[in-house]
Amino acid sequence: MNAEVGARVVHRRYVPYSHAHYAGDLVDGAYSLGLFGDVATEMCIRTDGDEGLFASYSDVQFLAPVRAGDVLEVSCELVRVGRRSRVMDFAVTVVARGAATPERPGAAAVLDPPVLATTATGTVVVPPAG
Repeated sequence: MNAEVGARVVHRRYVPYSHAHYAGDLVDGAYSLGLFGDVATEMCIRTDGDEGLFASYSDVQFLAPVRAGDVLEVSCELVRVGRRSRVMDFAVTVVARGAATPERPGAAAVLDPPVLATTATGTVVVPPAG
């Protein structure tokens, strides 16, 4: 296993309506942060053979809403590797969105272009190599 700058992990996730907390089927920002934890965990498993532990987030930006019915692409890229720390850049991009109407309650559309909704930088720590 080898942690190399430029390594990437990408997940896709449908946002269920049970996660909507606000008017307009909005989902809270913590939802994106939880997804960042998921991709960071996979990154650490792939690079270090351990799930790792989140130490901090920096520069979290909520750029566009995430709504129930969205399909999200959640990505992380390894940008710095220390002895035990791993710094990653994260992004949540909305790639499809529900477009329900009374006539078509299940209508949805692929977004072209996709919408960048949330970004962050995070630091994860892993056990010493050994």
